[in-house]
Amino acid sequence: MKLNHKVFDHKDYYYVSNVKTFTGSPISEIDIQKVINFSFEMCFGKGHHRNCRTGGQYQRTKSEKFCNTFQGKLAEVLLYNYFKAKNLNSKEPDFEIYGEGVWDDSDLEIKGRKINVKSAAAQSNLLLLETKDWNHQGQYIPNLSLNNGSTIQYDYFILVRIQPDIKKLFTARKYLYTDEMTKEEIEKLIFNSVWEFDIAGYCSHQDLKNTINNNDVLPQNAMLNQYTKMDVSNYYIQSGDLHPIDGLVQLLNS
Repeated sequence: MKLNHKVFDHKDYYYVSNVKTFTGSPISEIDIQKVINFSFEMCFGKGHHRNCRTGGQYQRTKSEKFCNTFQGKLAEVLLYNYFKAKNLNSKEPDFEIYGEGVWDDSDLEIKGRKINVKSAAAQSNLLLLETKDWNHQGQYIPNLSLNNGSTIQYDYFILVRIQPDIKKLFTARKYLYTDEMTKEEIEKLIFNSVWEFDIAGYCSHQDLKNTINNNDVLPQNAMLNQYTKMDVSNYYIQSGDLHPIDGLVQLLNS
């Protein structure tokens, strides 16, 4: 896999050079409702999500954490459904409500292969992994010190893109930066839109190691495509460089 990025005019400005067109498939309201219930309890109820990303510079509101949780968990559900339709059985997505200091071990697991599911809005063309979370062996640092059997190394990473962009929906209604929302307000906002997804592709553990060794990084405070400022430093793989998901289905079925 060969990765490319282009920098124009200023060293801190980055532009995606290898994109993959979004091709949306519908998302069921049943799945959306289940993910709303989980995300609301995690962010406005008994659950816990960290206020900052690893190395992040600002505190996230409950509404912003809800958007991140909703998008991420929905991506897991969609990918679980996709593999199930391909006769590949995975453990079901974890809907346990965790408190502080506890998180689910891995997103999906098929035939003993650990799969890390990454989510993004439909217009995104990058699979991003926070640099402070991964060592040069491609191992997940937050789990290294736990010594409880948690996943340290993932076999595959898959990028799922979702439309519409939930943060833009919240921002348009001035909801993104609040800590006070009812579930009814959230449901009304979300179900007023038609939801779609695609699977941009996947990469392997070795691809991640190559990315790390190549130092393919979007630095903290870098400007991506002129309007997105990076809160933290991220390793990146462009959507156009990802392997087609059909190839992973064949590998897992072999």
